[in-house]
Amino acid sequence: MIEPRAAEPVRLLKADAFGRIELMRLDGKLVIRRDIGAARWWLRGLARLAAAREAKALRRLDRIEGLPCLLAWDGRHLFRSHVPGLPMQQGRPVDPDYYRQALRLLARVHAAGVVHNDLAKEPNWLVQPDGVPGLVDFQLASVRPDRGAAFRRMAREDIRHLLKHKRTYCPEALSARQRQILATPAWYSRLWRMTVKRLYKLVARRLFGYWDNEGKGRVRD
Repeated sequence: MIEPRAAEPVRLLKADAFGRIELMRLDGKLVIRRDIGAARWWLRGLARLAAAREAKALRRLDRIEGLPCLLAWDGRHLFRSHVPGLPMQQGRPVDPDYYRQALRLLARVHAAGVVHNDLAKEPNWLVQPDGVPGLVDFQLASVRPDRGAAFRRMAREDIRHLLKHKRTYCPEALSARQRQILATPAWYSRLWRMTVKRLYKLVARRLFGYWDNEGKGRVRD
């Protein structure tokens, strides 16, 4: 168990109604701490549930290169390893090989029975110092070891969101099959756009007071 007071703050990465995410130094190494205690009291239960989902997913994904490792989760503080790199909207990957490697990384995530469910957000994709992809923020992830029909639909949406980013930064490298995937979102994605998407954005910005100094990446739903 990590003693939270043993970690030295380096930089605040994100703060909103669901808590704080900070870059910390622990035993000479950089780590990430998610602090649920900083969430607004009426959202603390939801924030704890999201952190517990992240912890569960990271346990399944242990030791996959390009992903964070779970270090500790005590119900208030979640510690994970630091994955170095720039968020996609800053790194702006234009090399087709980045997306080939990103698809392979996603395949490993899915093979472990995990879907990310939040890959429309560019800040969740990293461009690491050597140019390879990284993936963070698993608080909306689903763990489905059986990998049934619902899992396969969600996994396809993970891929489709990655391809949307490829279409932005490297459109000439899209294959015919990838363009077909982009043109056929899941039924629940279409329903989301037609119904609650605008209301969700309004609530997130006005009620939750979201801000993120890692960069305001485009959200591609």
